Amino acid sequence: MAISLEYLVVEDAPPAAVITLNRPDQLNALSSALMTELSAELERQAARPEVRAIVIKGAGRAFSAGHDLKEMLDRSLDEEREIFAVCNKLMATVQSVPVPVIAAPHGIATAAGCQLVAQCDLAIASDDCRFATSGVRYGLFCSTPGVAVARNVSRKHAMEMLLTGDFIDAPTAVEWGLINRAVPRERLDDEVMALVNQLAQHSRYALQIGKEGFYKQIESTQPKAYEMMAEAISRNAVAPDGQEGISAFVEKRKPVWKS
Repeated sequence: MAISLEYLVVEDAPPAAVITLNRPDQLNALSSALMTELSAELERQAARPEVRAIVIKGAGRAFSAGHDLKEMLDRSLDEEREIFAVCNKLMATVQSVPVPVIAAPHGIATAAGCQLVAQCDLAIASDDCRFATSGVRYGLFCSTPGVAVARNVSRKHAMEMLLTGDFIDAPTAVEWGLINRAVPRERLDDEVMALVNQLAQHSRYALQIGKEGFYKQIESTQPKAYEMMAEAISRNAVAPDGQEGISAFVEKRKPVWKS
């Protein structure tokens, strides 16, 4: 069953919730209102115990063409800051919700649309999808998209995208590490749901603690990262799902997760 919000369509597709950006006539431009609605919906869906992953898609011809530039015309500095504060909140929410968030882009994903793909935990794209941080072509360097892009691809590749604004195709995005893989458009939904079903076989608690720890440790020094992750895996081991998984391994049976 799908429900239509103001800027999103949300579908129950157990064990996933599928959120579709729904401004097709604007190539799903990320207005402040859409970003606020998406942040709230990510948190709402992730709080449902039956939801094991969240998929983000785009309606119409594209995933997202980035920020709604019409919204940014004739604004004061404080008003521009408010727009990017909303965007920062969305990006933080993608990584803070306790379930994997999977981007499934097609068409184009540019500027903040490319940022959203990079910010998601996983990404499977259609093989005709193209990606760019194209703001520099319009006098607006993609500073905030660069944060997410530079945490996925190498510095030289990130700077090439940011300085030129050029598109890269899906195979290049795979090679550079921006997305996990690219598949024919007609197989995109099936491939994404296969990944969702694979993730759903694992302990929800283990994925939650793993996702949280991953983003904390990756920004830390190696000694601090090991310290944090030793604590995380210790807590994981004594939790009900950890003990169940260990018992199942020892007893050579399939685990029955508590979460």
